[in-house]
Amino acid sequence: MGRGPSSVERKAIEKLGFPPVIASDARLLILGSFPGEASLAAGHYYAHPRNLFWPILGELLGESLAELPFERRYEIVRARRLAIWDVLSACRRAGSLDSSIRDARPNDFAVLRALAPRLERVVFNGRLAGRHAPEFAARGYDTRVLPSTSPAFAALPAAAKRDDWRRALAPFL
Repeated sequence: MGRGPSSVERKAIEKLGFPPVIASDARLLILGSFPGEASLAAGHYYAHPRNLFWPILGELLGESLAELPFERRYEIVRARRLAIWDVLSACRRAGSLDSSIRDARPNDFAVLRALAPRLERVVFNGRLAGRHAPEFAARGYDTRVLPSTSPAFAALPAAAKRDDWRRALAPFL
């Protein structure tokens, strides 16, 4: 007789991601995997207070992004010809760990050429997102897989993460 779903699997309700933060002149796209619980609750990308995304990006741009309201952060991102999105549009997941993602649905990246025809590079925030790098490379984009800014990935010090991000983003800042 088959085993039914575990209590964790039963709690993993379908969750929907966010639309892209993008302008038509974007040259670089940052792709995460899927928003964590804190981000979903806040309705914004990288809203967990210990996620290093906004502090690192802010340092690289010379802006105090982490101290600004999210809409202002997004304005700066678009003005600097950067874009933010996730590889997944929806999934089932209990908690925030990428390893808990089930029934993942990717975003429709066929629209990228229309949304941002000048897009050159796609960087991936972490390994799960980075699994999609080959499909973007096949479409002609320059790709880089970067260490995750998530507080769940503490194996690499923040300074090393920042340095990797700097090298990948520097030509576009």
